[in-house]
This record gives sequence, structure tokens and C-alpha cells, in this order.
Amino acid sequence: MARRRGESFEQQRNEILEKAAMLFAEAGFHAASMASLARACGVSKALLYHYYQDKEHILFDVALSYVERLVAIVEEELGREPPLGPAGAGVVLDRLIARFLEEYRHSQYRHIVLVQDVKHLPEPLREPVLEKQRQVVRAFAGVIAALEPELAATALLKPVTMVLFGMINWTFTWLRPDGPLSYRDMAPIVTTMFMAGVHAIARREDLLQRFAVESKPIRDPDEAVVPTLQGEKG
Repeated sequence: MARRRGESFEQQRNEILEKAAMLFAEAGFHAASMASLARACGVSKALLYHYYQDKEHILFDVALSYVERLVAIVEEELGREPPLGPAGAGVVLDRLIARFLEEYRHSQYRHIVLVQDVKHLPEPLREPVLEKQRQVVRAFAGVIAALEPELAATALLKPVTMVLFGMINWTFTWLRPDGPLSYRDMAPIVTTMFMAGVHAIARREDLLQRFAVESKPIRDPDEAVVPTLQGEKG
């Protein structure tokens, strides 16, 4: 009978992932070695190999555990009131943007790894992470489609959704902890700018007609086929 892994095992592994995320974010994935990872984690190289067979699997767990947290946030917010529809979609989108920016603030190193280093994973490890990312983006696309149903019948929904992630995904490159604005401050600014833009696009008949597609409006977020957070085709 296989022995169950104890809490100490999971705690040690979580500590390894936190330190590894910091090293990957600051030094870059290619610059990190198992030896440097062991030093950063404060463990022996032999003990590190007890937990992970190589640095690719460490990167995989860093990225997957983080994007699973983002999926959980989406599921929590979509499960709350108000029901998703034109009236409630703005409220849901506002909460999602605020929750994501707050998560980015608390998980800066993991977020940097997700947007910069997942491409270094071999395909069998990369694909599960990308699929979780697609799940997140599909959910956002569904909220945007509920906010302005006209967009759901056009080819604009994909790029409009990705514009939002372009607005928030790279805040770590310029938003400083000692600056005048916090992540919390930025949330309503992003929401206001983005929603105003979405409403304006939905009233551009020339754009709606130019990019109209032969498809029914999206009612289920999972029907929206959109790129990943990194912009790769899904």
C-alpha cells in the first residue's frame, strides 16, 4: 500500500514553488539550474530531486497552480449574483478585473512566470497550462458578450477580449509599490476605460457589419473560442 504524502511534504513543495517562481521571474528560466534552484530554496540538490525530476516540472507546477487559482476566481465570481446578462455583466466584469489585479499583486512572481516562461515547457506540459488559460479567457469573453451581445456575432469578440488582458497582464512592468496608484486603484480605472470602449465599439455599425460572422450569439462562455493569455492560438 502506497504511503500518503503528509502535510510536511506539501508544505515543502509549496515553499519550493514559491522560491522557484521568484528565481525564474528574476533570473529567467534558462538561467536557472537545479543547483541554483536548490540554493534559492534552501535545500540540498538531492532533496530537490526528491520532489521534482527536473526544472521543467517545477515550472509546470508553478504555472499550473497559479492559473488554477485564476480559474477558481472566475468560477467564484460567475457563481455569484447578479445573474449574467447585459445588466449584470458590468458588475461581474468589474469584480473579475478587481480580483485578477489583486491576485496579480499577491502573486507577482508566479504571474511573471505564467506570461513569460510557459513557452519554454515541452508540449505535453505546456498544453494543460494553456488549456486552463483558455478557460479563463473564454469566461471573460462570455462576460463581454453578455455585456454587449452585438459583439458575439462578430469577429471582434476575440481581439476585444485580448485587449483587456493586454491592459492588465503587464502591469507588473510599470506599476510600482511605492507609486501613486495601487493595483486596487487601477481596477476601476481599467474597468471604466474598457467598458466605455466596448460600448463604443458595439455602436459602431461600420465595424459590426465589417466583422460580422455567420454564427449565433454566444450564450455559454465555453462557446467562445479565443486565444490564450499569451496570445497563442487555442
